[in-house]
This record gives sequence, C-alpha cells and structure tokens, in this order.
Amino acid sequence: MKIVVDGFGGDHAPDAVVQGAAAAVREYGVKVVLTGDVDKLQTAFQKAQLPSKNIELVYANGVIKVEDNPMDIRTAKSGTSMGVALDLVKKGEADAIVSAGSTAALVVGGSMVIGRIKGVKRPALTPIMPNIDGKYILLDGGANLECRPEMLLQFAIMGGIYMNKVCGVSKPRVGLLNIGTEVQKGRELETEAYKLLKETPMYFIGNVEARDVPLGVCDVVVTDGFTGNIYLKAVEGMGVFMKRSLKRIFERTPASKVGYLLSQSGVKDVRRQTDYREVGGSPLLGTAKPVIKAHGSSDAKAFKNAIRQAAEFVEGGVIAEIQAALSE
Repeated sequence: MKIVVDGFGGDHAPDAVVQGAAAAVREYGVKVVLTGDVDKLQTAFQKAQLPSKNIELVYANGVIKVEDNPMDIRTAKSGTSMGVALDLVKKGEADAIVSAGSTAALVVGGSMVIGRIKGVKRPALTPIMPNIDGKYILLDGGANLECRPEMLLQFAIMGGIYMNKVCGVSKPRVGLLNIGTEVQKGRELETEAYKLLKETPMYFIGNVEARDVPLGVCDVVVTDGFTGNIYLKAVEGMGVFMKRSLKRIFERTPASKVGYLLSQSGVKDVRRQTDYREVGGSPLLGTAKPVIKAHGSSDAKAFKNAIRQAAEFVEGGVIAEIQAALSE
C-alpha cells in the first residue's frame, strides 16, 4: 500500500509531515510518498535525524494557499504539492492521499481531479468526533453549503458504510440533524430527506437534536454542509472552553491541585478522547479514491494517524461498498 502525503500542506509542514511519515512507515508498514520541494524535504529528514526508508520524494513546485482560488488546483496550481499528490492518486501511482492544506482546494481536487464514485452527486467532508460512548461521524462537515434531499440520502449511505468498515460499528445508527425530533420539524430539505431515509434498509433513528449527539444518540449524523460546519465549529469551541475552564479550576487552590493529581488518569483519558491528533483527519466520502483532510495545525502525531486512517480506508474496501450500495 502506498499513501501520498502533501508534503507542504499545513501550518507545520514540512517538518511535521516528515516526522509523521517516518513514524507511520515504522509503525504501520505502509509506503509513503511525499510531494514538494525535495531539497527542503531531505533537509527536514536530516534535521530530525530520521531515516527515509520506504518514503519516496516527488518534486512539486509551491503550495496552493487558503486564499487562492480552489479551482486553480486543476490548472494553474496543478504542479503544487497538493496538485501533484492528487495526480499520483488519479494515475493509480498511490492508493490514497493525505493533506493538511486548503480544504476547499482538496475538496475540488478530490471531486474533479481524482473524480467521484459513479452516481455520487457530491462528496461529503466527514469529521470523526467523540461522544460519551466513543465516536460518531458528521457529514457534511462543510464541503457542500447547499444540498438536496437525495444528497443527504447519499451522505447517510456513505457514512453508514464508513462507520461499519473502518470504525467497526456493526449496525450504524443514522440520525438527521434537526431542530426537533418530531417528523414534521425542519425545512423542506429535512422533511423531504426524512421521507427518503426512512425507506432505506439503514438503521435510521429519525431526527436528532444537536444537544443529544455528543451523548451518543447515533453513530452517523447527516445534514447539509452549512449547518454541519456551524455545528462542528460550535462543538470544537465548547471543547476548548471546557478544557480551559477545567484547567482554571484545578489551578485555583492547593486543594484543587491535589484533586487534579487524584483524578489525573481520568482527565488524561478525556483529553485523549477529544484530541483530534488521535483521529488523524476527516475522510472525504464520495471520491473514487480515498482522500483524508488533516487538520491545518496537524503535528507529527496527527500526520502519523492520518496516514493510518488512509490505510484503513483502503483496507476497508469502502469505495467498492459505496459503489455497490448506490447501484442498489
């Protein structure tokens, strides 16, 4: 298996990319391709005193930035580190791609350079998030601001397959994000999507409210990209708020510091569960080959786990399962 990583995507590239790739090769036995300025990548390996065994370096010129037109990934920016990585996957010279670069450019590149699975109307960005029992996925997390009911149906199908094949959930529960659990709640998008979802063989539990999702009400949360991204950012912000609040509480008095020492193990478990670096990234479901969007601030640990995640995506046969489900 060969995973290509955009060597200059992300805030801490190329150092974090190089370190994460070396760790992934060592721990997971995958082959990795890094794209970008080869001289700078080699310097990063030497600086970190890391071996480059089973890591191939492919030259690319420059980086597509967040402020660039994402459509340029197909033309003017096709020779950048992300553009070259996408092309390697398109040509079959790599099995999957990982990038912490521009989300918009990666979505465009995944959809138009690598291409979509036959029948998929729009790929969906799929963050993997923690809940009280483990984890759940949200789609769409921001790739498609406007959606039609049949698109939400496809999101549900793709999300259910991913949770089953990659996350090991035997019968994923699918919920439609809404302002209430009643059948008649929501806009036309939600009411029409509800009708489609209830006719499928999936385990559709109906409408779910945002407050219940982190409590483990379902495994797959389906919504449009506009609502999904707002939900995602609100959850991320609340997570940061809780961490900072707990830190202040534990540092307030000598007694609270002792309390922290006594509960340190549990606090670390919660921290680990809510650490995006443990997950790796968000799959873009619906593309013809696996695409993983890593967080822009990914460090070496996050890149290592994003590569692992890409490998699991390939091994799970998710693409073939989605193709079969949509044809049915």
